[in-house]
Amino acid sequence: MDFDPLASLRQAGNPVDLLSDAQRDVLAQLTEDEVAVLNSVKLRLDAVADAEVEGHSTAIKLA
Repeated sequence: MDFDPLASLRQAGNPVDLLSDAQRDVLAQLTEDEVAVLNSVKLRLDAVADAEVEGHSTAIKLA
């Protein structure tokens, strides 16, 4: 089976369907290694965003 960059990006949670046709065409030409880099960056960005949200929801109790 051939590699499908858009499917791989989509499966990782990248919102490729919100992009323009021209932008999707560019992403559709990415190699497996390029997609792996994008997905890795997304995971790291998501981890930071999750930590920021958790930090905002932490309540500080003063005595």
